Amino acid sequence: MTEKQFEKYAEIFKALSNKTRLQIISGVMKDECSVSMMVEKLKIPQSTISQHLRVLRNLKIIKGRREGSKRC
Repeated sequence: MTEKQFEKYAEIFKALSNKTRLQIISGVMKDECSVSMMVEKLKIPQSTISQHLRVLRNLKIIKGRREGSKRC
């Protein structure tokens, strides 16, 4: 494995070590949910959810899409 691959895996594991991100991934695996559903279930602000989702999307751990005004 190359140094770059080790760095990529380290970034992924770092992202997955966050409790909230694990809760988000767990919710997405059970059923696809919107940001508003996550806010309701996790009881944290929408902006915080969005920051966590951005990290997960940037590392290609999850994918997101828009449906009208809703993000899935």
